[in-house]
Amino acid sequence: MKEAFVTPIVKKPGLDDRDVSSYRPISNLPVLSKLLERLVARQLMDYLSSSDLLPSLQSGFRPGHSTETAVLKVLSDILQAVDRGDLAALILLDMSAAFDTVDHAILLQRLQTTFGIDDVAHRWFQSYLSDRRQYIRRGSSRSSIIHLVCGVPQGSVLGPILFVLYTVDLISLIESHGLSPHLYADDTQVYGSCPPAAVDALSTKISDCINDVANWTKSNRLQLNPDKTEAMWCTTSRRRHQLPSTAISIVGAPVIPAQCVCNLGIYIDADLMMRTHVQRTVSRCFAALRQLRQIRQLVPRDTLQMLVVALVHSCLDYGNSTLAGIPAYLTRRLQSVLNAAARLIYQLRSSDHITDALVCLHWLRIPERIEYKIALLTYKVMNGMAPRYLGPFVRVADLPGRRALRSAVTNRLTVPAVKLSTIGSRAFSVSGPQTWNQLPEEITSATSLSTFQRHLKTFLFKKSFPDIIAD
Repeated sequence: MKEAFVTPIVKKPGLDDRDVSSYRPISNLPVLSKLLERLVARQLMDYLSSSDLLPSLQSGFRPGHSTETAVLKVLSDILQAVDRGDLAALILLDMSAAFDTVDHAILLQRLQTTFGIDDVAHRWFQSYLSDRRQYIRRGSSRSSIIHLVCGVPQGSVLGPILFVLYTVDLISLIESHGLSPHLYADDTQVYGSCPPAAVDALSTKISDCINDVANWTKSNRLQLNPDKTEAMWCTTSRRRHQLPSTAISIVGAPVIPAQCVCNLGIYIDADLMMRTHVQRTVSRCFAALRQLRQIRQLVPRDTLQMLVVALVHSCLDYGNSTLAGIPAYLTRRLQSVLNAAARLIYQLRSSDHITDALVCLHWLRIPERIEYKIALLTYKVMNGMAPRYLGPFVRVADLPGRRALRSAVTNRLTVPAVKLSTIGSRAFSVSGPQTWNQLPEEITSATSLSTFQRHLKTFLFKKSFPDIIAD
């Protein structure tokens, strides 16, 4: 029940397969053990949720939370700060082998003192963590068995949940410095903003905060990975001259601010225009289409369409809630991918008209795909199905003096005023209510998520192809 064989998996393509640090150890546990863990995990999550003990700014391994909602929260806060005229800083931290260095004694103490897990339940977790064994298996070769004195198993059901509970104090530590945190497992985002005149003070505050974070990780047997630490100043292109030219001191080492960072798979530019994310997405999608083109004669059309949806649509749609209000030329680049995918399925030439193919496939155009994602997130926020941290972005309109009118009982949302339409209007606090208020009331008043999705898709499909649908 406690013995696992570890399969080393290269973290991402392109890494040196001769370097041990390029691999992620995945624990393969007995099926019966994982079934038992799943039962315990269900009881544990029910207890933590009902007692409101889960950290609200931790998006890892939690239902309804995702990397996209985490980045949307951080990006929206930064967009609002820049729209106010502030300069914003974003620091991305990563921990080295975080799951493998969790101290069992500290974890058990935290479960007891912070989360109230005691008596029989506490002894069960103590038994779960103690006397674990593992060996490495690669093909037919295997290493000798070793006994583990620390860490939670990667690939287990309970391991990720226990790690989230282990790092809960990190959030309050960052907030104590007047900065905003957001975590996804061991990926930590720290960000803050200030007027241009106070930029040096913000740099000092960030350095002090990261030093305290480094000390906290050491005292908890974790370690920051300096090689993966990234920093970026965010502002409009016209105000780049107000940014500091010196490096930010991170744990005693100077970190040169980047012009673009990859945050949980979504690329954010220093001017917040999302050009790099669009370029990378388009490049990956066309690479997948070139591979599918080689087998298009070997598989039925339905199979080819499923492959396109799995390999191309998933890439196009990931993170598209952060693309609201991007320039039209970037939207056209994404649309070119969708057009090429439709031509591949129906074997059309580049000169052939594409609208009929998109209609037959029932694919929304890129602007409507973005609207669909934003409207879906807004519906989940209003119905308690989205992360709590997205809630403050959505407020039901309350018009004084109109409480007795029929319009006063509609579910319209308040759209905050912005200074810069290219910046402030792209925050979820603006794009969500704007998209929502454009929907008919029979859609926004849907009583179930599936009904809302079905009616929303129909509405946006008619919006994508008004002439053809009308005919």
